[in-house]
Amino acid sequence: MARSKVTDKYQVTIPQEVREKLGVKPGEVVTVEALSDDEIVLRRFPRVAHPLTVFIGERRLRRAVPVEEVEENAESR
Repeated sequence: MARSKVTDKYQVTIPQEVREKLGVKPGEVVTVEALSDDEIVLRRFPRVAHPLTVFIGERRLRRAVPVEEVEENAESR
């Protein structure tokens, strides 16, 4: 079992063997959850290959929309 020490700023380093096994990269987001007084769970936040498709969807427009039209529609709302 890998060990890690809590710093003065409450930061914890994920041990190298765990990082390599999971393929965790710098800048990735993780969630932290206290299960009990003695247990903390660290989970990788779900990754999305193309985050914009979650918001926009995958359907393509039939025509290109000029920037001016987008700006006009945004201003009218």
